[in-house]
Amino acid sequence: MKFLTVRAMLAGILAGLLPACAGERPASLGVRDGRLSPCPSSPNCVSSQESDDRHRIAPLAFTGDPDAAFAHLMLVLEARGDTTIIEQTGEYLRVELRTTFFVDDGEFLLDRGRRVIHVRSASRLGYSDLGKNRGRMEDIRRAFSPAGSAP
Repeated sequence: MKFLTVRAMLAGILAGLLPACAGERPASLGVRDGRLSPCPSSPNCVSSQESDDRHRIAPLAFTGDPDAAFAHLMLVLEARGDTTIIEQTGEYLRVELRTTFFVDDGEFLLDRGRRVIHVRSASRLGYSDLGKNRGRMEDIRRAFSPAGSAP
């Protein structure tokens, strides 16, 4: 009986702490002067618009119709179990990406002229993400890539 009481108490404490791991939704995200927000100095962020190796990741490249490519990206993201779309405009998409305990912020910006979709993914909390944001963006790239040659 004691075991069940202790277990219930621990579950209650954990349930109370988990929302704190989500962090506040940053107000500073979005597009300014055609660019996504810069990454902080911490290693828990990747962006295709950064120049340093620590944060740099390739954008999503496509051929064909830019609107079709962006629509395909939406389908890829909607199919993921960890992604919630927060904001969408014609060329910008903001999502929340969830892990067991944390929420990260993802952004996508369609660059019609260069035929790429810029990406950014950053942890809301902590310093290191152990490569989670980079790995997740590479997973999205793999799911997106078959549409690269779509008309």
